[in-house]
Amino acid sequence: MAKAADIGSKRLINLAPDAWVQWVTQRPEVVAKEILGSEFHWISRETDVLVKAYSATHGDFLVLNELQLRYTAQMPLRMRAYAALAQERYRLPTYPVLINILPPPSTLTIVNSYEQEFLGLRAIQDYRVINLWEIDAEIVFEQPLPSLLPFVPILRGGGEVSVVQRALQALRADAQLNELESLLAFFASFVLEMPLVQQMMRWDMAILRESPWYHEIEQRGIQEGARRQLIRVLEQRFGEIPHEVEVRLEGKNVEQLEILMDSAIAVNSLDEFLTIISA
Repeated sequence: MAKAADIGSKRLINLAPDAWVQWVTQRPEVVAKEILGSEFHWISRETDVLVKAYSATHGDFLVLNELQLRYTAQMPLRMRAYAALAQERYRLPTYPVLINILPPPSTLTIVNSYEQEFLGLRAIQDYRVINLWEIDAEIVFEQPLPSLLPFVPILRGGGEVSVVQRALQALRADAQLNELESLLAFFASFVLEMPLVQQMMRWDMAILRESPWYHEIEQRGIQEGARRQLIRVLEQRFGEIPHEVEVRLEGKNVEQLEILMDSAIAVNSLDEFLTIISA
């Protein structure tokens, strides 16, 4: 049986771990000592990578990397939980980093900290946010940052055919990077016409299916379809739906949307449906 392609976050960061930790911390003296295996099975995903790093100034510490396809409202709490668990397990200071690959819906504001106050007690967790669409594609070639080569098409200035071709040439020039060509093609399809993408590079679905981001987009497609279907049912029953309702449905998963679909059919008014959403 052929070995499954590894094009997840850990593989990408492991291509040049020193360059990666220097980039996310913005400290050129930092080096990566070890990429740690995740032991938090109830919270970890293929998009999480925990790196033990070192600098002469700060000693050993952890760089927590979360590569998220799109930011969600749940991310601040997730970053807080992940940072606390990692610090407890390894007894080292933590530097959490959230890397957002694609822009979120306009209704969501990206924040760089988790804050909660309850009965006079406060919980705060800061983390660094890197939005790839705000990163200049040129730094991938200048530094260089091979871990970001597959993402070049969605970086700032990276959507030009000539820039995508540079990234493709860099991948093909290194035997370690060959199987990442399909991931580059995948992200190129967000900014270039599909026939052009398929003409330029390989589009291997067997490899793409090993990507956690492909799975997430596939799942989001199912989720978005369920959300639109629910909105159509509400419109058919109650007429025009306030934008607030659409916003409140954005964070629901498929199972929750299916339950709400049953409610949308059963309720007698939109107000009754809003009460169910708020429960």
